[in-house]
Amino acid sequence: MAPKGRASYFAPITSPSSPLPSLCFGRKRAQIIRLCLESPGLHDLQKDIVSDFGSTLIARLKIPDQGITASYRAEREDEPLLHAPTYNVALKLTNTLPVSELLGHLSSTGAASFYKEQAEAVQALNILVNHYAKSATSTVTIGASKSFSLNGADYCDLTSGLKAVRGFFTSVRPATARMLLNVNVCHSAFYQHGPLDNLIRNFKRENAPSKLGSYLKRIRVRTNHLPIKKNKRGEEIVRAKTIYGVATTRDGSTLAHPPKVLRSGCGPKDVQFWLDEQPSEGNQGKQGKQGKQGKGVKSPEKKGGQSALARGRYITVYEYFRTAYNISIRDTDLPVVNVGTLEKPTYLPAEICDVLPGQPAKSRLNPTQTQKMIGFAVRSPAENAKSIVSKGLSTAGLSNTPFPQLGQFGLTISPELITVQGRLLAGPSIVYGQGKQVHTMGGSWNMVPRDSAPLKFSTCARVTSWSFLVVDMPGVYLDPAVFTSEQQVRDLMAEFSKVLSSAGIAINQQGMKTPLKLRLNGEDDPALEAKIKAAAESNIQLLVLILPRGPIPVYNRIKQLADVKYGIHTVCSIGSKIVKGQDQYLRNLALKVNLKFGGDNHLVQPEGLGLITENKTMVVGIDVTHPSPGSASNAPSVAAMVASVDPRLSQWPGTLKIQAKRRQEMVSDLTDMLKSRLALWREKGKHATYPENILIYRDGVSEGQYEKVLDEELPLLRAACKQVYPATDQARGLPRMTIVIVGKRHHTRFFATKESDADRSGNSKAGTVVDRGVTEARNWDFFLQSHAAIKGTARPAHYFVILDEIFRTRSKGAVGKNVADELQMLTQSMCYVFGRATKAVSYCTPAYFADILCERARCYLSHVFDTPDNSDDGSTGSDPAQDDLKIHDRLKNSMFYI
Repeated sequence: MAPKGRASYFAPITSPSSPLPSLCFGRKRAQIIRLCLESPGLHDLQKDIVSDFGSTLIARLKIPDQGITASYRAEREDEPLLHAPTYNVALKLTNTLPVSELLGHLSSTGAASFYKEQAEAVQALNILVNHYAKSATSTVTIGASKSFSLNGADYCDLTSGLKAVRGFFTSVRPATARMLLNVNVCHSAFYQHGPLDNLIRNFKRENAPSKLGSYLKRIRVRTNHLPIKKNKRGEEIVRAKTIYGVATTRDGSTLAHPPKVLRSGCGPKDVQFWLDEQPSEGNQGKQGKQGKQGKGVKSPEKKGGQSALARGRYITVYEYFRTAYNISIRDTDLPVVNVGTLEKPTYLPAEICDVLPGQPAKSRLNPTQTQKMIGFAVRSPAENAKSIVSKGLSTAGLSNTPFPQLGQFGLTISPELITVQGRLLAGPSIVYGQGKQVHTMGGSWNMVPRDSAPLKFSTCARVTSWSFLVVDMPGVYLDPAVFTSEQQVRDLMAEFSKVLSSAGIAINQQGMKTPLKLRLNGEDDPALEAKIKAAAESNIQLLVLILPRGPIPVYNRIKQLADVKYGIHTVCSIGSKIVKGQDQYLRNLALKVNLKFGGDNHLVQPEGLGLITENKTMVVGIDVTHPSPGSASNAPSVAAMVASVDPRLSQWPGTLKIQAKRRQEMVSDLTDMLKSRLALWREKGKHATYPENILIYRDGVSEGQYEKVLDEELPLLRAACKQVYPATDQARGLPRMTIVIVGKRHHTRFFATKESDADRSGNSKAGTVVDRGVTEARNWDFFLQSHAAIKGTARPAHYFVILDEIFRTRSKGAVGKNVADELQMLTQSMCYVFGRATKAVSYCTPAYFADILCERARCYLSHVFDTPDNSDDGSTGSDPAQDDLKIHDRLKNSMFYI
């Protein structure tokens, strides 16, 4: 079957050539580059120049190397201020990129055709198409390619002073015989603009006061108590200030007259600064500012007369503004904000500040905000396709009218989505215990078929000793009606025991221990560790925990204690859900239990697994997780590896390693990690030899890092094999490796052109694969939508083969064998062996499990990944060590992370 679909790409026709000079600066570089473009040497060439406003200029004509001197002035200022800094900019030609050569390469039918500067040429075109969005005052950009309109953009309130805004991602992509423009809907959180005091009140309604300083950090505000200044065009000149945080007791500690702050985050009546002398006219606007080394700052004059403020004394922020500006702060409970630094603070009452529009939020979203963001972002494929066509190009300014450089460079962009060919892969057959096959529909199935007995797991685990633990916490109480007695919990345990038994798990009824109840007086209550320790010492194999409504941080502590310290399998559930005793919910918990104890939930029939059925191939998943916004400065990056142990592809034991460097994507300890997986292949899989083939699905690698995987990670994998494989195997060229990059964070979407090619949600059907039209013929890559999205627009996974020693070798001499088809079918089957669900997942299981294992590592290291929001420098004591990720011996070779 070959349905047609539309992809979210536009096709520009490129210009003949583009020189590529370079320009590098610091934080204010965007404005400095704008000033350079207005300089006499470049002013007349502006229609021939575009920039990323960071480090690069792209010119249509060759521009001689030159130096440009720019006196800094803020946006909308007519002239630089007195004593404004001056920047000397060196403009230097670094490369000339004839785009015609790129098009010639993409159109060439020769397999050996190679254009070494393809990446640079694509980068130059990306700078070109995103220039307008970065230069327009009505648009806000995030990163290199995301644009958000300030005028009439779609948004929703996220609570706590944040809003979600809908924008568009635009990026140039090479494809066979043409260049495409990828446009997709994107979303981001922004601060609500307007009065700062309103923002603070909204935040404090739902968050702890201690988190406010971190939340406000780096928000740009303007003051509203001074006269508005305008330029010659009548436009307001905004004097923006950046919030460092709230007033703290450590502010200005090295000054001769440090501020007196009663407590961190206090109001204007409780913050005093040193006022040294009477003001002069030139010091207007330095209100409430602590002077250098205690010399003080001259207070501003009052309008209509000289201020009566005394010299050389401490004064509260409240009194200062009342006396100097005749402003009485109405809400004195709101904290004073510091728009200076920790060493040299400058204080302003929140009441006189306005948050400037168009500021992306850098704080991490809480669960409520995340849920609202997802709800806002989830839209049908038809809605997203309509937005892309009707608003995508205009938001990015990609038409000749608002963006003259586009036509000047000779680019045109089709206003319609392109149409590409797709194929529909048949889903593999799924079997359970006693070889019973299930009927799949849209990539999903049911363990309890209609009018039939429940299916049993393919291979069933045995649990001999187990118990329940009900956890209660002040502030996040369970509903009193949830569990009113111990007998109610016993009844639930009995019901869960029946479900486990019906699924085939050998559950020992005599091994069911008395249910436990624990009331915690906080997340760090030692009673939690005592309970888990006691359970482990009494040889309880499984502890089912019933938690207050979540997610809550105590979950992280439970997993750290159970997985790392004491070695006991745990399954966590939410009280309000498990109390209902619904069969479906309990069976989902049973899926986890069976996998944790080494069982196989379901199997894919051999015809769907290709070479895997030969029992000579180990499949590996690799991923890396990095510190997120709000993490401590010593939070590390962590690498995870999972690997199959047999051809059933049900059990995927994993290992974790702290990366040698923070935010390092290339895995540094791959040699030891792979050696440990090879040992389990022999031990758990009961193999006499090591695998002849190692198929690796590598997650989390951007396109620009493909070569780094080959240059840095592949040698480490080879080293592991060299250390464990016998010389006779190595002489035969074993093991053969294939590395496939799994891409999830891309912006390619497919929309069915016919209703018959769509599923009930309007998405392409599960199993849709696209390997032409939006790919390059010389690359081996494909897009596979293996799952059925319940709602929203489905995102296909992108698979890119960067090394293949398995499939092409096997196909030599085979008539009519298509190695691309073989890998696509196998990869789709890999999406069906995910034992934690009765459905195909959106990307292949080894990569998916590696990602889940990374998330478990974040639980163990939550003290650095989820730091207190009121910490000043983000540090949390000693650096994490590898022992923090060392799984207990009783669990280390199991799927403890499920």
